[in-house]
Amino acid sequence: MQISRRAVLSMIPATGLLAVAQPLRARAATPPDRVPADATADHAVLLGNTVAIFAGTAESNARPEVAAKLAAIESTARSRLDALEGAGPGELFRGVPLGTSDPNLTTSFQYLYEIALATRVPGGTLPDPDAVARRVVDGLGWLYDNYYGDQSKGYYGNWHNWEIGISNHVTRILVLLMAQIAAYRPDLPGTYVGAMDAYLRNGRDGDVDLDSRFHTGANLADIATNRILQGAVLGDDARISKALADQLTVFATIDPYDLRHGVTDGYYADGSFIQHASVAYTGSYGKNLLTRVVQTIKILEGTGYVQGADLVGVVQGWVVNGFAPLIFEGWMMEIVKGRAVSRTATGYADVAIVVEAVVDLSGYATGTDARALAGYVTFVRQTSRAALNPTTFVSPVSIARYADILADSSVPAADLNPAARNVGFNAMDKTVHRRPGYAFALARSSSRISKYEYMSGENLMPWFQGDGAHHLYLAGQDQTQAYGVDYYTAVSPYRLSGVTAPVEHRHTIPELYGTAWYDNPERGFTSSSESQNTYVYFPRGTNGYSGGASLGPYGAAGLVQSSDAGYAAKQAGELPDDFVAYRNAEATKSWFMLDDEIVVLAAGVGDSAGRAVTTTLDSRIAEPSDAVSLTGELRTGRAFTGTGTAPLAWLRYANAGQNTAVGYVFLAGGPPIVLLDTVTRSRRVVRTANPDTMVRKQVFSVAVEQAAGAPPSALAYALVPNASAQRLRSYRHGPVVVLANSTRIQAIRHSGLDLVAANVFGSGRYQVDRLSIDGPASVLVRQNRDHSTSVAVSDPTMGRDTVSVTLRGRRLRVVAADDVVRVDRIPGGTRIQVATRRAYGRSFGVTLR
Repeated sequence: MQISRRAVLSMIPATGLLAVAQPLRARAATPPDRVPADATADHAVLLGNTVAIFAGTAESNARPEVAAKLAAIESTARSRLDALEGAGPGELFRGVPLGTSDPNLTTSFQYLYEIALATRVPGGTLPDPDAVARRVVDGLGWLYDNYYGDQSKGYYGNWHNWEIGISNHVTRILVLLMAQIAAYRPDLPGTYVGAMDAYLRNGRDGDVDLDSRFHTGANLADIATNRILQGAVLGDDARISKALADQLTVFATIDPYDLRHGVTDGYYADGSFIQHASVAYTGSYGKNLLTRVVQTIKILEGTGYVQGADLVGVVQGWVVNGFAPLIFEGWMMEIVKGRAVSRTATGYADVAIVVEAVVDLSGYATGTDARALAGYVTFVRQTSRAALNPTTFVSPVSIARYADILADSSVPAADLNPAARNVGFNAMDKTVHRRPGYAFALARSSSRISKYEYMSGENLMPWFQGDGAHHLYLAGQDQTQAYGVDYYTAVSPYRLSGVTAPVEHRHTIPELYGTAWYDNPERGFTSSSESQNTYVYFPRGTNGYSGGASLGPYGAAGLVQSSDAGYAAKQAGELPDDFVAYRNAEATKSWFMLDDEIVVLAAGVGDSAGRAVTTTLDSRIAEPSDAVSLTGELRTGRAFTGTGTAPLAWLRYANAGQNTAVGYVFLAGGPPIVLLDTVTRSRRVVRTANPDTMVRKQVFSVAVEQAAGAPPSALAYALVPNASAQRLRSYRHGPVVVLANSTRIQAIRHSGLDLVAANVFGSGRYQVDRLSIDGPASVLVRQNRDHSTSVAVSDPTMGRDTVSVTLRGRRLRVVAADDVVRVDRIPGGTRIQVATRRAYGRSFGVTLR
């Protein structure tokens, strides 16, 4: 389900809209003189709901499944109390010095919150909780007086800590200890809320500014949630209504042709999620936004603040279309995690956060929707290769609900995905292809979407992550042994799976500039400036072609590789002389995603600057103790084992330790080089804040190398997940045939599927097989068993008004078609015209007979 901006405005009751329309008081922290009785009741419900979310209820906390969570809350609080006792000068907690470190100040508030939480847990056993709560109040006052209240000394370091991080912890403390604060320090709520407003410096007059690039998506949801709770603490109904109106904007589906406040951050019609204007971010900011909006639904339960809105249906749509395709056997795919790929937290931990949100959401859905969500929770639990630990959930209530879902045998485990699915997240330049035995995740980029994200010393070597890099997840494998931070640590950034890269050495941002960013205020480069974002943190490509089409469970994707925006701007003389920008290699690529294989074509592979170029077909990691074998066959028919450069017909990589295998069929191109090395590196090579943990892995790669100065080349190959040697030998006689492979058109035929797939990169009309395609376009055509013909068409440039495809031969009639498809029976065949204007890369289909 999607929701429009207009629908958002209809959700708030008229009384709330009137409150929003009225100017806020000069001091937002000052409670209004009179609050309607029903509003006061709503505030009480809202606050009670919030305490229940974080501390649990008497009913939930009596459940044995919740005991470990309660023990963890209390253990954490005791540890923080010990640190409070042992604090030295300039510290509130031992080992957390204050005065120059905004992360340490945020941590100090976090520790106070963790103590406060333990005092409000029903059934908790913390001794003398009232006395402990008073110590938290004292600490809150001490931090304000010494390190937070002076606006002239605050706001150093990262803006996020001051506008969101600290406010998250303070606001929750004000809610949890409202009674104790009112009795002991009644001045603190107004004092702190006034300060939090003043620190909202990317806002407007101490409030959210929907025109600010800092107040979008997950960041906006965090800020607005804090302000809703602050309003309830202060009894300020106008504050709640305004914050709620801001919060509700994140539920609206982003229309790229009708942007509101210029915001591109949020969820799109195809399930994509973007944060930071151009970063594919479902697996990090997206999951945080999911958590926050579900919490909002829970906080508002039983109040009159939101009316006539199916917010649950909207969020369920995010789960079905945005999250479920990106979760494979309990693992969150790396292609949507931005800089978080360099963190040590696993994809399984990411999914646990999503599962908690789905658990809660299922409690608000009804009928088949509730059953589908509950069934998905059980499905993730049953298929995950790591045990999901509900102790990591935020809410004890959610843990109890999770246990109830798993115990309910009347709701069968069921994925929200079909077993075979191809998903083009074209709004964020990503593609996911799923089969029961594997999932293939492809990262593209363009002038619309960033090649990668680097920031704050995270993801230090990201340069090629959006240049067609792929992850091939195999069923039954523990993905921590295949991907995660150790993959990026052990595998060379120039040899990521699927990447064509120049042979050169690049330096990280800290190596180049001595800091975590490029510092040149005179030219507009500060730590969080727009220039920093555009050219350093998350640069976009300069290519317009990135996208593809889906025909049922099959898909095509294409990419014209480019240098990023920083290199283009440097060449144009728009950046300072000391700014370093790297030039990319060139390639035009297609991925045709079928049942047993993913067929990859590449043309125009080379470098106009004359550098050597490496195209890596795949790279995989294994434990040093894993028995890895490499077997294959030369084009002459002779057997091949081991490593080296050889004219291979096929190669099989097998890891007996993980019981996995991948096959590679070499359809055209130069002889590949096969490597298997043991690599030892520290996790700090990818993130400065990582522990200095040494990672030792076997690293396998298969690549095609191109000498410096060589003319552009082409290659074609197939990735065959879970392949046997017998299966790989069969490709000598088909079923894949390469029909075209140039920088203008790339196409294949699969005889077993009776399918032709093509990406046309050039302008004009191109002939392939029995098709005539007006390019640029992406097209799939399949002859079905019932003798009908299915066709899917998209515009990967997102700039065309119409795409035309002609099927030569018999004149066919329409069985079913999307509304924008027009079919004409013409002499010698059938012409299909698709109105792709403002479709943003969407696939359109027609079935003919």
